[in-house]
Amino acid sequence: MAEPEPPPGGAEGRTLWHGRFAEGPAEALLAFTASLGFDQRLAGDDLAGSRAHVRMLGAVGVLGGDEVAAVLGALDQVEAELGAGAFVFAPTDEDIHTAIERRVTELAGAAGAKLHTGRSRNDQVVTALRHFVRREGAAVRDAVLDLQAVLVARAGEAGTEAYLPGYTHLQRAQPVLLGHHLLAHFWAFTRDVARLDDALARADVSPLGAGALAGSSLPLDPDATATALGFSRRFENSLDAVADRDFVAELCFACTVVMVHLSRLGEEVVLWTSEEFGFLRLADEYATGSSMLPQKKNPDIAELARGKTGRVIGNLTGLLAMLKGLPLAYNRDLQEDKEPLFDTLDTTRLALRAVTGMMATAEFRVDVMRAAADAPASSATDLAEWLVARGTPFREAHAIVGSLVRQSLDRAVPLAELVMTDPHLGPDALGVLEPGQAVVRRRTPGGAGPEPFGPQLAAARAWLAGRPAPPTD
Repeated sequence: MAEPEPPPGGAEGRTLWHGRFAEGPAEALLAFTASLGFDQRLAGDDLAGSRAHVRMLGAVGVLGGDEVAAVLGALDQVEAELGAGAFVFAPTDEDIHTAIERRVTELAGAAGAKLHTGRSRNDQVVTALRHFVRREGAAVRDAVLDLQAVLVARAGEAGTEAYLPGYTHLQRAQPVLLGHHLLAHFWAFTRDVARLDDALARADVSPLGAGALAGSSLPLDPDATATALGFSRRFENSLDAVADRDFVAELCFACTVVMVHLSRLGEEVVLWTSEEFGFLRLADEYATGSSMLPQKKNPDIAELARGKTGRVIGNLTGLLAMLKGLPLAYNRDLQEDKEPLFDTLDTTRLALRAVTGMMATAEFRVDVMRAAADAPASSATDLAEWLVARGTPFREAHAIVGSLVRQSLDRAVPLAELVMTDPHLGPDALGVLEPGQAVVRRRTPGGAGPEPFGPQLAAARAWLAGRPAPPTD
């Protein structure tokens, strides 16, 4: 039987699916549906999947040894051409997967045309994407760990002598150790690492062998390809295998929370570097200036960590909206999973790298922090607790001290003078107002004082030391 006539334009106008159609694809269709502009970064992952697939086809007897060798050689040449920037894309290359198969067929002839045997772009694409996610998601996790190491190091440097006001509602509340404050961010990032690890564990499933949606009548061995690609297991349901993008959504969510935590840290850096706070100076290499105002030193990294978080949140929202109404199994809508994923991963890694450098090189102005923290009003809770320790009910103690603070503000009288003459407090309570005492008195495990700080710092260091070393390949 003669081969069907190719679409207009000759062989170069063919698509992988041209046999069903009498006419070639319209330019508008190709322009709207093509993903080659952004999915080229999956080339290495597609090549890995193709190698595993063709070796499996050889092992089960679908391809002969010479055919396997020819296709593997062609895949090697394609990899070399892509690496050298010499790969020539065709107008009908809808995506990187199509482009690679077309070129393999050009190089290996009839053997190359067998590369797609037992495989659909549906399982091919999602296999490459899962392969990509495992690697790039791990890189984000490792970047989080790098930032955590800096936070722990800076907390250790700060020790038990550096302290600053702690805030609620952005109003001064109680003094806390600087190291304690830095470790608050550290512990938030430990949850991010756990979320990333959890998302990566669920991404560690090979869909290769699921085909378009129902598997194949050929004697495929999905377990062999899963092992060859380094996945811990293969799919259990072919419909779910090609339709599932939960792993994309989970990784985007985990990265989004990382960015939210970076945004919160960035907001503090913006505040602390202002003249109004003056708690922090940024190193010149991690700050910018003004094109008009020569005195300015701007915390652009912190601001962009804050600003780019909105974009990452938008990526996650758009992805979930795309996924919410799709029937089983594959739908072309799923092509829209890659751009938000790629942008989220890239943005999160860049932000982590920049913030890590900024925090590693920043100068904490401990003298300014202490002066702010030693304001007498910051010891108000300690005065109330001093009364509680002597039998006064807390609500009554709260009212007594609150009244003294109000009088101090209204009459412009130092709080210490009012405390000394107050019948409930008196001279014995003045020690509570001494500089640094409000920090020293914090003794609750996990609290902000020197006594609990040592065990907390040790726990943070132990957590970092207990993380497995990243793979070397």
